[in-house]
Amino acid sequence: MTVNSIQTDAGTEPPSPGRGRSAAWSEARVAWLFILPAGILLTLFIVFPFVLAIVFSFTNQRLISPLATRFVGLENYFDQLTDALFWKSLWNNARFSLFVVPFQTAIALMLAVLVNQKFRGRTAFRTIFFTPVTVVMAAAATIWILLFNPNGLINAALEAVTFGNFSPDWLNSTVWAMPAIIMVSMWQGVGFQMIILLAALQDVPSELYEAASIDGASTWEQFRNVTLPGIRNQLIFVLTVTTILAMRLFDQPTLMPRTPGGPLDSTRTAMVHMVDIGFSRQAIGKGSAIAVIFFAIVLTLTLFQRRFLREEGEV
Repeated sequence: MTVNSIQTDAGTEPPSPGRGRSAAWSEARVAWLFILPAGILLTLFIVFPFVLAIVFSFTNQRLISPLATRFVGLENYFDQLTDALFWKSLWNNARFSLFVVPFQTAIALMLAVLVNQKFRGRTAFRTIFFTPVTVVMAAAATIWILLFNPNGLINAALEAVTFGNFSPDWLNSTVWAMPAIIMVSMWQGVGFQMIILLAALQDVPSELYEAASIDGASTWEQFRNVTLPGIRNQLIFVLTVTTILAMRLFDQPTLMPRTPGGPLDSTRTAMVHMVDIGFSRQAIGKGSAIAVIFFAIVLTLTLFQRRFLREEGEV
């Protein structure tokens, strides 16, 4: 064996295990350095405040009070679980979510399928449908309050269609205030869902549609057997996120009625109730108890969804 061959063999010598561990450790350090800023912010603004909320929920803590804070045990939780107004706020959350989650998702899927087609101006339609997501709710609420005015554009259109037989006082009615908030919420949120589902639709292989078409499948059969299975994971994600966002409804029932949660608490949600108790009435202990209870409810609903709507390939 020549010297050159010996050097060649030495040059192709596999790296030692120690060198591999060192490279892996370097990659791990880089990964942690990237995670660190977000981790610090999450800890400061989410984890730490929630831990404080749990601690305060067992006390009589008030926002501004000369009285010393004292431990009250489960008293705050008992007060809320026996409070009819707390259960009414949860019911408002539930009826809002039961309507918005399925209908908004269905509309978003329909729009995603529409703008996924090849036609002139589809980019403009995508922009139009997504634009409400970028609008700040404080500004949007001002416009919608004018539209829902008894003499506003919506009632003018309804009177023209129904020959003057239907023109409710939307935001001052205990019956129609929540439907008005539902319409505004769907108008603003449907574009976000549409973009996610549109991206999912574009990842479905076109060969599957071609094969289904050759087999004689109709448009509905292609949608049911190709499109829906192809976007299943993204659809589950959209349903989960929409449920969480629906449960934390706050801006619309605070800004649109004359009083937050009005009229007569018909639009009061758990978030509105929590802010009212914790800040307007300065009972931070009771407000913290509401936050903990509400967190447990949303977490349970999310886990329930994950249990019965498992993503493809999930163990």
